[in-house]
Amino acid sequence: MRIVSNGVQPYIVQTGVDTDGETQEEVTTFRMKLDVSEWLFITCSSAAMTEFWLISAPGEKTCQQTWDKLMTATTRTNNLSTNNKFNIPDLKVGTLDVLVGLSDELAKLDSFVESVVKKVAQYMADVLEDSRDKVQENLLANGVDLVTYVTRFQWDMAKYPIKQSLKNISEIQVSQIDNDLKARASAYNNLKGNLQNLERKNAGSLLTRSLADIVKKDDFVLDSEYLITMLVVVPKTNYVDWQRTYETLSEMVVPRSTNLLFEDHDSGLFTVTLFRKAIDDFRHKARENKFTVRDFQYNEEEMKADKEEMTRLSTDKKKQFGPLVRWLKVNFSEAFIAWIHIKALRVFVESVLRYGLPVNFQAMLLQPNKKNMKKLREVLYDLYKHLDSSAAAIIDQSAMDIPGLNLSQQEYYPYVYYKIDCNLLDFK
Repeated sequence: MRIVSNGVQPYIVQTGVDTDGETQEEVTTFRMKLDVSEWLFITCSSAAMTEFWLISAPGEKTCQQTWDKLMTATTRTNNLSTNNKFNIPDLKVGTLDVLVGLSDELAKLDSFVESVVKKVAQYMADVLEDSRDKVQENLLANGVDLVTYVTRFQWDMAKYPIKQSLKNISEIQVSQIDNDLKARASAYNNLKGNLQNLERKNAGSLLTRSLADIVKKDDFVLDSEYLITMLVVVPKTNYVDWQRTYETLSEMVVPRSTNLLFEDHDSGLFTVTLFRKAIDDFRHKARENKFTVRDFQYNEEEMKADKEEMTRLSTDKKKQFGPLVRWLKVNFSEAFIAWIHIKALRVFVESVLRYGLPVNFQAMLLQPNKKNMKKLREVLYDLYKHLDSSAAAIIDQSAMDIPGLNLSQQEYYPYVYYKIDCNLLDFK
């Protein structure tokens, strides 16, 4: 997506891949008035941090007071983060034993679904040849970019009915997406690999590349019992030497039988015709003079089969590309949406376990200012350390730079905390 303006009217230029795998550009004119904050959000969103902190704190007299307290501490005086309320509906609580068990299960599910989301995203990058703009514009959730989806999260009542038990809701299945991805990726990668192998044979140095698209039948003496046409790679700097010496490299070379068929940056491909019984001697003498004889036999049927195979593979790849990109877009969206719902479930379960009943907490999504992440941790710690005095005491006694208690290689905070990182790609 690019934002352009004529000084008065802003436009969005959206680039994407359509259902046939073709690149499309759509220009959208804003027909509404944008206030300054909205315009800045749109123009700066591509450069903003993609890491979010999903936290919760118990409600004061009202949850709005909890929200106001956070806003005062983090945005109104020191611009530490951009905050949004994270709406989690009233879910069925169940028993304490169920909640404890769910807490462990959801942690494992969170990790697994995140891995599936990243695998689908990374494979999208592989299929689209690591074009960052194209990839990011096709990694959407419910038709919107990931930052927008997360910051404006709304529980999907149709997919995850809140009248069900937490146990049932938590049985979010993305295993099928993972299995389908493996199968589709394997098929497409095999096809792509076979095509690349053929393309590599038709590229590179004259010493190694396929010669099928260079030579033709008329270049050779064929079906002769005594004569044979050989192909010789000659460095460009040695052209004069070749023309002067090729007839005398061995006996039985046909005079004036050489022709230049093809040149690349470094060398030329020449023909030479000689008697069959002189092949070994000619090859040896050619090597001594820095001329390389290629092992090649003209076979029209084989060359035709190779060309047909390349055409078939190229056609099959194009046919698979569009449906594969569509599948990746749809299933990335499904997996990402499932992942954020799992985060919401974890916040709900952990908040009830920590803060008790009745359910009374405010979930909040913080987008930290990159330069102030350490300061933000300190402010949150001061704001919520009263929620867990025992952990706070240990943290106070430690010499940690950032107030958090490392338990089982995971930082523990007095408030419920989970990280969401929308930067899912590892561009080389």
